[in-house]
Order: sequence, then structure tokens, then C-alpha cells
Amino acid sequence: MHRYDKFDFHLAETRQHLETGPIVLVSSCWQGETNIMTMGWHMMMQFSPALFGCYIWEGNHSYEMIRRSRECVINIPTAANVDAVVAIGNSFGRSVDKFEACGLTAARASRVQAPLIEECYANFECRLADDSQIDTYGLFIWEVVKGHVATDVREPATLHYIGQGRFRVAGRVIDMSELFKPQNL
Repeated sequence: MHRYDKFDFHLAETRQHLETGPIVLVSSCWQGETNIMTMGWHMMMQFSPALFGCYIWEGNHSYEMIRRSRECVINIPTAANVDAVVAIGNSFGRSVDKFEACGLTAARASRVQAPLIEECYANFECRLADDSQIDTYGLFIWEVVKGHVATDVREPATLHYIGQGRFRVAGRVIDMSELFKPQNL
């Protein structure tokens, strides 16, 4: 096993190394209006039922739409969607139809009003499970109520934001399942 020489790291750049999951596109719907926001701050919180937590800034146009509707869809793009991911992240919901501007297709969800994004390889319909942390921390806790995952994508090239407009692309899987044996340590 390799040991590394290290240097003191600028703390504001910590996200480059600790960001937990792929960039997602959060679609919402409230009173007939739809919107999409780009998000990188999220986490799985529980597996059964599947609970997903995410931070949404109160100044974001989607914040009130999502808070009022109490539902959303978490859509997972791949590297092929990077232009749309950046364009959505750099635009404001009140001034532009992001589906149209980015050439994305809204599809009807089965359990929520928010639309699925057809160009994303996975979509997870969510309902708000716990709103107790929203006012203090902007933390929304969702229950995933329906999932849709492409049948032909085995190792998706997901985007992981590392700051200053840069992304890492994940995709290669290292399968260690044969050696996985949980132990009490």
C-alpha cells in the first residue's frame, strides 16, 4: 500500500475531496410552473425506506416551489449532459424555461407532479418526509417513492463537482463483492 507525501490544503476547497455523490438535476412543479436546478449537496440517509437529504438555498427559485409542493424528482445526468448541467446551474428559473433552453424533455412522473428528465439515466420521485431542518439548515429530507433507471446503462459516467467550474467523471466500477464480509471491528 502506498503512503503519500502531503501538503497543507486550503479548507475552502475541501469539497474537491469530500463531495459525496453525483451532480443531480432537481425538477419541481408548483401551480403549473416547472423548474430545474443543479445540485451537488446531497446524501443518502437511510435505505429502507429510502431517505435522501439535500441542501437547497432559500434564495434559489426552486426552494419555494419545492417547499410548497413537498415533492420533487432527483434526476441523475451523465457526462453527456454536462452542457445542460452547467447552463441550468448558471440560469434563474423565473426568467427562463430550462427544459426548452437546454433541450431537455419533461416526462410525466407516476407518483409526483414534478417531471422526470428523459435525458437523465435515472430519475427518483420524492416526497418530503421531514421538514424539521428546512428553516434552520435548508435541509430537505425526502422519501424516494418511485425509481426509474435505464436498463442499458451499467457504469454511468456521472459528474462530480469539485469547484471552480470543474467536474470529475466517475464510471469505472471496482467489484469487491466477493470479499465483502461485514465485521465488528
